[in-house]
Amino acid sequence: MNYQVHSSAIVDDGAQIGANTRVWHFVHVCGGAKIGAGCSLGQNVFVGNRVEIGNNVKIQNNVSVYDNVYIEDDVFCGPSMVFTNVYNPRSFIERKTEYRDTRVKRGATLGANCTIVCGVTIGEYALVGAGAVINKDVKPFALMVGVPAKQIGWISKYGEQLALPLDGDAEAVCPHTGDTYVLRGGALELVAK
Repeated sequence: MNYQVHSSAIVDDGAQIGANTRVWHFVHVCGGAKIGAGCSLGQNVFVGNRVEIGNNVKIQNNVSVYDNVYIEDDVFCGPSMVFTNVYNPRSFIERKTEYRDTRVKRGATLGANCTIVCGVTIGEYALVGAGAVINKDVKPFALMVGVPAKQIGWISKYGEQLALPLDGDAEAVCPHTGDTYVLRGGALELVAK
């Protein structure tokens, strides 16, 4: 075993966990889960069977990653944020065949206590603010806040807000990295490093 598991954690047989991943207090990883290298699963995290987590993902305390959630490399899941997998749950109706896929793309940040309603895709390097509720797809590099969440700006790969309009054609440079971003027709692209 080339990863760390706290003595209070439960990792079911069959779970795939990458090198140098840390599994902290009271975590439960189900047997079908696939978790990459260099990840951190904070206290009281649950990872379902049909879950794939990339490399270098940080999942903070009290997060449940339910079936049909797919998280790419370098994603940050803030404390107590929520994933769902059924759009219209009822306790008296079984809807396990109705799970909707949720995809979190490379480098995205999901702030503390935010909620990701199932069936959406969070774009690369997007930042979802604390407490926001995401019920639609999020563009790459978008800065999202509120209930329901609305885009209020653009965020660099480094994690700094860029001085750009929400739409149109414009260009900005990240002051920390010197990376150049180009906005065309409502989509932001990192064009030069």
